[in-house]
Amino acid sequence: MALTAAVSVPFAVTPLRRLSSSTTTRAFSFRVSAAAMAAAAKTAVQPAVVVGGGRVGQALLSMGPPGADVLVGRGEKVPEDAPGPILVCTRNDDLDAVLDATPRSRWRGTFAPLPALLSSPLRLPPGSRAVSCSALLLLVSCSAIQNGMLDPWFESKGLVDANQVLAYFAVSKLGEPPVDGITDTNPEGLTAAFGNWAPAVATRLQNGGLTCKVLEKEAFQKQMLEKLIWISAFMLVGARHPGATVGAVEKEYRSEVASLIAELASAAAEERGLTFDAGIEERLCAYSRAVAHFPTAALAQGKPDPCPLHTAWLKEIKVI
Repeated sequence: MALTAAVSVPFAVTPLRRLSSSTTTRAFSFRVSAAAMAAAAKTAVQPAVVVGGGRVGQALLSMGPPGADVLVGRGEKVPEDAPGPILVCTRNDDLDAVLDATPRSRWRGTFAPLPALLSSPLRLPPGSRAVSCSALLLLVSCSAIQNGMLDPWFESKGLVDANQVLAYFAVSKLGEPPVDGITDTNPEGLTAAFGNWAPAVATRLQNGGLTCKVLEKEAFQKQMLEKLIWISAFMLVGARHPGATVGAVEKEYRSEVASLIAELASAAAEERGLTFDAGIEERLCAYSRAVAHFPTAALAQGKPDPCPLHTAWLKEIKVI
């Protein structure tokens, strides 16, 4: 996957312990200090508007500059003059209301979801494909964080080129630090972002101790599809075996989930006209080992698709 930017974790500028009486030394010290401050300014976390004060919203607030972020609650308007990105941490069925509460001047070129690892089902807009997941949505003037693919919704709102963040981290309880989805196949981390606000979001996440890559759109879309395949396959196999965690699916029902991954990947590649990098099954299983304690759940909406095995198993558990 092509990296387009490397975003450094913000650091504190250490003041000079003493100044030399030498004019040359003083001038050198000033230049070093100014350069350090300039570098810090480039990587400083930008203030943001955070919509939603739940687990993820509070986690994102904790990663920002103290006292500089604006928290917007349910039913409240997004301030028109607030600086920085707008981070929307709500269920995707609240998206219309959030967008309506956001000044149109902040819509331009930006709206996308950030995938937080939650276990409740994702209800997609009419006409979108069935997936099994929930979504954390990040509107960063606008940019979003997602588990599923909300392309039909974006298109209906004229937000085709939305910034997006694919989140491979989880916040178990309110106030707890997020857990990063680092795996044995991807020790550099899996969370990724693309778009003009991607570096700012990456900096915020890194400031909170999380990894985040900034990718070109095509590389991002492949990784987004892999995440969608992961949650669709693992949640469905888990639902066939009540009580099975993500780790149990990977360990005890590997052949079932491998069959679904292969089928879904083939259909997605043909639909999108892309080729996944080799090793998709092992990458997704490695991620499952990293979040082995997660519960599984599934929800789907019936629609003819090129995945008969997936559809048959959904019918078997009476989801469709």
